[in-house]
Amino acid sequence: MRTQLILLLVAIAAGAVLPVQAGLNVQLGKAVQQPIFAAFASFLIGSLGLLIYLFILKFDFGLLSNIKSVSPVVWIAGLLGAFYVAAVIILAPKLGTALTFSLIVFGQMLISLILDHYGMLGLPVKQINWQRLLGATFLIVGVLLIRKF
Repeated sequence: MRTQLILLLVAIAAGAVLPVQAGLNVQLGKAVQQPIFAAFASFLIGSLGLLIYLFILKFDFGLLSNIKSVSPVVWIAGLLGAFYVAAVIILAPKLGTALTFSLIVFGQMLISLILDHYGMLGLPVKQINWQRLLGATFLIVGVLLIRKF
């Protein structure tokens, strides 16, 4: 139970840092008059931070030979992340942070329901049911309310 609570709090914290990251990246993009540079800088600094963390964990870099067994498609994840960060940097100043992230959460929920329902990408199957659809509907209503007000 305690572990579950910690995981839930980490998930909330991960969600909470995204609008902060967006605001900081927007500032950098404005300073250099190029939002894509801000996305690049974000990934560069993040990559360096992760590399340092791998050294702290004493990661066995010899395990990288296992990459050969992974489908080449998995490398698209990096491009998806770059698209996401660049889109947020461009959209947040135009739509506002609340609308941008409410639309992002809606998009996440929509694709998550589909991935869960079909067990795509090796994820466990969790069928779409009326309760999950009701939750998605509440998200849509929330997006509409944020957009209107």
